[in-house]
Amino acid sequence: MVSVRVERFQRMVDALADVQRGKGGEYETFGVRGKRFGYYWPRTRTVGLKQLLSEQQALVSERPEVFEEQFTAGGFGWVVVHLEGIEADELSELVYEAWRLSAPEELVAAQPAPPRWASR
Repeated sequence: MVSVRVERFQRMVDALADVQRGKGGEYETFGVRGKRFGYYWPRTRTVGLKQLLSEQQALVSERPEVFEEQFTAGGFGWVVVHLEGIEADELSELVYEAWRLSAPEELVAAQPAPPRWASR
C-alpha cells in the first residue's frame, strides 16, 4: 500500500523557505509570509493544500479515493490529500506547489523546485 508517514510530510514542509506553523483547534496550519498554504489533521491523517482550480479538479476526478475537494477561495481550489494513498514524490510536488502559490516571488526564485531530499 502506498502511504506517506506524517514525519515525512513534516520534512517536506520544513524544507521550504520561511514556513510558519500554527495551531487551530484540531489541526496544524502552514503558511509563508502570512499566507496560508496548508493544513494537517492528525485525527484523519489528511493534509489540505492550496492548488490551482484546474489542478484541484483534475486530482479529485482522477483519484477520488486519495483526493477530496475541500473548498475554493480567491481563485484557488483547496484539496484534501489522504496520506494513505499517495507516494512521497507526488506529495512533495503538491506541497511545493501549494507553497509556491503563496510565497513571494523572491522566495520562489530562490527555491524554484521542491528539495529532492525532502521526499525521501
